[in-house]
Amino acid sequence: MAVAKQAIQSLSKLSHSKPGLDKLFQSDLLKVMKDVMATSDIIRYRIYELVVEISSVSPISLGYCANSSFISQLIGELTGDDVLIRATAIEMVTTLAHSQHGRQYLAQQGIMDKISNMIRGADTDPFSSLYLPGLVKFFGNLAIMDSPQQVCETYPAFQNKVFEMALDPDPAMIGVALDTLGLLGSTVEGKQVLQKTGEKFKAVLLRMSQLASSGATELRVRSLDAISQLLTLQPEQQTEDLLALTESWFRLLSNQPMDMIQNISSQPFPELHCGAMRIFTAIGTQPWGQKLMISTPSFMEFVLDRSAGQTKEAKDAKFELVGSLVSSSTAAEILGSQHYIRLKTYLREGPYYVSAVASVSTEGAD
Repeated sequence: MAVAKQAIQSLSKLSHSKPGLDKLFQSDLLKVMKDVMATSDIIRYRIYELVVEISSVSPISLGYCANSSFISQLIGELTGDDVLIRATAIEMVTTLAHSQHGRQYLAQQGIMDKISNMIRGADTDPFSSLYLPGLVKFFGNLAIMDSPQQVCETYPAFQNKVFEMALDPDPAMIGVALDTLGLLGSTVEGKQVLQKTGEKFKAVLLRMSQLASSGATELRVRSLDAISQLLTLQPEQQTEDLLALTESWFRLLSNQPMDMIQNISSQPFPELHCGAMRIFTAIGTQPWGQKLMISTPSFMEFVLDRSAGQTKEAKDAKFELVGSLVSSSTAAEILGSQHYIRLKTYLREGPYYVSAVASVSTEGAD
């Protein structure tokens, strides 16, 4: 595989020039590629990987790949009988959609509609769990690169399936749904799209809260990460409406969301601690979040306590939280000047500061 990767890299470099493309696609090499492709499923996919890499370079290189029928062959495998091959094909097509000219080509070929129909038809296919996550990831990537609203409105099957997967008992389905919701919710437009679904999204948010509080560590971490993305608002995005939206989502997590997240942060798993801290960092830039922090007993002491969380990751996560509070224009007023000065000192001293403790040694002591 390592050798194959190098070969793919070398051949794809040829595609950066027209003579290279001519050599690859308009000479005997084309037949060689097609012969090599016939060796086995694994080798065929290595050629597809090469073709997708070449196609991503420019619209011209994509044209060469399309004219040599490689891409139509790859697209044909999306609906093939072998579900494992189908899963690999969707990954390749997702990579192709990373470039704008790739997305345009796929749209012209009707591939978005095809994948949307595959999501719809997945309910009746007992093996759909093998390729369904890939179909959802395809639209998740598409939404972030183009427009969450446009993608969710044009392909409602995608959004419905993500909500369905979030409530599914299968951890593989839940994981992809959490990542996709986090991705969608990381943009303002995505937040508004999710909010528009009303009760549907509320049910999903409650499920995310349950997953963050108990269950397998990996899903807990992915849930915490998705929640922090949903709650993040950059200072320039903090309009009254959006601040009301993120606050309402935070309050839906639990009757006492601050206590819930703080409890998670105190558990002896560094990745859970850091996931919880990222949620505090997300709300720390927002006035309502700062008000909750100052009104939660001993919360500011928890933030300023350097003895909690001894790993490098935990110290970095705490430092991020302190940084988000200090950089906010409302923090000094809401948190009070005393806390604000201590936070600024913490920031100045850096994430790994240890205060010196004087000790006196006595002659003859043990």
